Amino acid sequence: MHKAGFVNIIGNPNVGKSTLMNALLGEKLSIITPKAQTTRHRILGLANSDDYQIVFSDTPGVLQPGYKLQEYMMRAVNNTMMDADIFIVMSDIQQDFEQPELLQQIKDTGVPVLLLINKIDLSDMDHVVAKSEQWKQRFPEWLVLPISALENFNIDQVLNKIIELLPLSPPYFPKDELTDRPQRFFVAEIVREKILMNYQKEIPYSVEVAVESFKEEGGVVRIRCIIYVSRESQKGIIIGHKGSMLKKVGTEARMDIEKFLDQKTFLELHVKVNKNWRENDTQLRRFGYSDQ
Repeated sequence: MHKAGFVNIIGNPNVGKSTLMNALLGEKLSIITPKAQTTRHRILGLANSDDYQIVFSDTPGVLQPGYKLQEYMMRAVNNTMMDADIFIVMSDIQQDFEQPELLQQIKDTGVPVLLLINKIDLSDMDHVVAKSEQWKQRFPEWLVLPISALENFNIDQVLNKIIELLPLSPPYFPKDELTDRPQRFFVAEIVREKILMNYQKEIPYSVEVAVESFKEEGGVVRIRCIIYVSRESQKGIIIGHKGSMLKKVGTEARMDIEKFLDQKTFLELHVKVNKNWRENDTQLRRFGYSDQ
């Protein structure tokens, strides 16, 4: 009998949700940086075998929205309440997931929950045991597991438990697919990841990346991306002295895109100002936030 289901991952910003999904899939789908709010969209990753299909859902970190972009991000989180067959609630050893309303919502669904205490590599065993006991007392019906997504500790146990809990169902997606997102989405995400890694303060949070063209010619993929910023002053910072920063971002992104596509890539980056795009519904829909 075939099993399939949606496994939705919920947690604070920067708790390791994307690292976990990538570890469970054995592929890098979601971008990962040390900065909070790296994930902006709900990203599906598919784990397939002859007997099962797990539809993992990486979601933005739970936060109090400060502008419209963050409202759209939180809609992506709320939508996971509707289709989950299993929830993964991620906390970490240093900071608990203190969202009582959301935790109650998850509990009220009656769906099985794995509560994962991540980043245990940063702590000692006594603290890990104490933290596990605290969660078990609060939610005795949930399975509490300490893990390190970064170090791949206990990831096999998580996967085995998910397979055990999956409902009987035919697959939801073709078995040869890894995600529901097109290649263009991941190309834009790779460029955004390099911006998150190379710039400080507000800059990464004011940036959106759009793929304007994506063409294959003579064995080379030619990609043109537009990096949108909120203010004119940010444009100069992104470009850098004599274009040095933009060149660095482009080189780093191209190398990762070539690995992702498994093809030689020519990447062209341009920077444009799109004032206050984070507060503009029309622009946000244009950047793909409408389906959340």
